[in-house]
Amino acid sequence: MDLKNSTILITGGTRGIGLELVKQLSEQGSEIIITGRNLEALYETKKQFPNVHTFQSDVSNPKEIEILYKDVTELFPELNIIINNAGLMRLIDVQDTTLDLENINQEIATNLSGTVQMVHQFLPHLKKQKSSAIVNVSSAIAFMSYSSAPIYSATKAGIHAYTQALRLQLEDTSVKVFELIPPGVNTNLQNDWVMQPNPSMMMDADKLVSTVIKQLLKDKKELKPFLVGVIQTASRLIPNTLLKFGHREFKRFKELNVRK
Repeated sequence: MDLKNSTILITGGTRGIGLELVKQLSEQGSEIIITGRNLEALYETKKQFPNVHTFQSDVSNPKEIEILYKDVTELFPELNIIINNAGLMRLIDVQDTTLDLENINQEIATNLSGTVQMVHQFLPHLKKQKSSAIVNVSSAIAFMSYSSAPIYSATKAGIHAYTQALRLQLEDTSVKVFELIPPGVNTNLQNDWVMQPNPSMMMDADKLVSTVIKQLLKDKKELKPFLVGVIQTASRLIPNTLLKFGHREFKRFKELNVRK
């Protein structure tokens, strides 16, 4: 992809991987548009990166996506790349009866439905561009379900399958389809967790995004660090071992959740 001459929309662009994408894609010379639910976070990002264009929008809300599409395509008709990065990850015990149906659906509405809705809304516009792309952010957890985050695991496996199907359906169009597959990354995603991850097991966002941009410039379909490739291989060879390894943390999470 030619990033220097691209106009890129990044959902969830105020923190974590999204904010690092803003930084490093700006350095590539891209025109950057970001969305986020938190108006204050959008202001802070704008102060840090004055040339970035901000829109308050929630990808879990279809009406807000419709408004976003109208506003962005009118102001930036040259938009040619969307990065579906907005995400929510929670540690959940499925036996927790305090969570109502709306609450339990939050990750699906943001991670999975939000991505599908963004693609569906923006695809006609992207198809008109000479060169365009969709980047969907999944996770290494798509290949090794993490029992402490069952709904997040399901949404990321869904994103992986959806992206593969999307790529096949668009193979005869000008729209390239990429999947950004992070391992565990040190971001704000874990801020509210009762059980914090081991930092030594996590990757820094700047290193991840640096790798991703190099691969995006080379049109690699799967944008991922080496560790994710190892996990993908292990998930085929020793799937039960990986599941049990991750599940060890669920018991600790359950204990901490009871004490809370």
